[in-house]
Amino acid sequence: MGKEYERISGRLREFIEQQPVFFTATAPLSGDGKVNLSPKGLRGSFAVLDELTVAYLDFAGSNAETIAHLRENGRITLMWCAFAGPPNIVRVHGRGEPVFRDDPRWPDLMAHFPTVDVSQHGLRAIIVVRAELVRDTCGYAVPFMTYDEDRDLHAKRFAREDDASLSAYFEKKEYVAVSMDGLPGLPLPLPPSS
Repeated sequence: MGKEYERISGRLREFIEQQPVFFTATAPLSGDGKVNLSPKGLRGSFAVLDELTVAYLDFAGSNAETIAHLRENGRITLMWCAFAGPPNIVRVHGRGEPVFRDDPRWPDLMAHFPTVDVSQHGLRAIIVVRAELVRDTCGYAVPFMTYDEDRDLHAKRFAREDDASLSAYFEKKEYVAVSMDGLPGLPLPLPPSS
């Protein structure tokens, strides 16, 4: 049976920090809009900032639905599943915002991700989430799966990009500057990386 938590600490924090993959879910306000569900990975790209705030690095990709939905309404749910060890599912329901490279908070937020070479992944934003509800549930039906290692394909693809070519890449993608539902997505051109 599920339990609610007042903060992300102790055993709960250890659990989410140990998972190699998590999922994000967002949606526009429009009832006709597309719900977005995205897997996130890469060791070191997720951080607990305090007992109610988490953040993750948002890397280059072929769309920006999460960013668009957060810019419109801020609603987000993050979910982690135990694929090894005791069964568990943890969800953080909250309000999020994309923090872009030209935001004055950028340098302080980046300090929470010291092990990731962001120059190799086309970093475009940091997603900061303030928890409103933290819950866990049993996860009895989640299968056992093994984690072997992070894929290196993303780094190989985006390591060759600089700020100008990365902006050009995003401008060619149909759903980066604007979401599938026509919401503002990633602001382009990208602010320069420092």
